[in-house]
Amino acid sequence: MLFIEYPKCTTCKKAKKWLDDHEVEYTDRHIKEDNPSFEELDRWQRESDIELKKFFNTSGMLYRSMELKDKLPQMSREEMLTLLASDGMLVKRPLIIDGARVLVGFREKQWEEELLS
Repeated sequence: MLFIEYPKCTTCKKAKKWLDDHEVEYTDRHIKEDNPSFEELDRWQRESDIELKKFFNTSGMLYRSMELKDKLPQMSREEMLTLLASDGMLVKRPLIIDGARVLVGFREKQWEEELLS
């Protein structure tokens, strides 16, 4: 299982603590130092069937400064993937990748259902 995080993010810290408390084994990856590639994001989105716009960190400063709220609806899938792959700070985190299972963001109830059952 791959856990993609930004270590300074408080939500990522909570998610990591949750994983550790529940003794879930994972490989840690720093999203800023090792940003997901176009190909990875494309595969994860297709396998999970999660809407591509859900992969964007809509509360991030970069997202807001680029005014992506207004631009995303007009962007193609390829343009969105290229943008996400350009900077890890645009990607919603944390991400859990476990085969075809992809979890975007930390919602404790969802993680309990998906990772502990």
